Amino acid sequence: MTQRKVSPGAPGEHLVRELAWVHGMVRQDLRTVQALAARVASGATSAHITTTIRSLQTRGPLWQLRANCLQYCQFVHQHHGSESAMLFPALRRADPSLGRTVDRLESDHKKVAVLLDTVEDLTKALGDGQNAGTRRRLVDALTDLGTHLLEHLDFEEKSINPTLRKWRKWPWQ
Repeated sequence: MTQRKVSPGAPGEHLVRELAWVHGMVRQDLRTVQALAARVASGATSAHITTTIRSLQTRGPLWQLRANCLQYCQFVHQHHGSESAMLFPALRRADPSLGRTVDRLESDHKKVAVLLDTVEDLTKALGDGQNAGTRRRLVDALTDLGTHLLEHLDFEEKSINPTLRKWRKWPWQ
């Protein structure tokens, strides 16, 4: 993602930094998930997979800050739910020309939600880890999640940061 040079005094620069901070944590944990996909493909045991997922819940910086979250997937669901319920309507009001952009972001959220649910379901279905078909589908689902989620985060930041920079606070505060 390329960052546009902006005066540090832009009214909403702190909002842009906050969104980037949250997205940075999502990206960091996603790298762990992608590494896990490679280990799944290499035959990692179900116990190893479960331990790695639990480590995201307890040791990653995101999970230290949000100790009550049960899973990475749940956090992304919650983050996207908040954006859809509060941020996107505010963006539409603040800049009606963002309508098509917000439509795409909402569509992205639906696609990512399906991918997150698929990862959760396949992780549960892995069982003893001996099912090669489930293992392959989990690797594919993790790869798809990574691809789509990273594209979404980059597009969102590029598209809405100019509007965020005009705000002094989040509209719901």
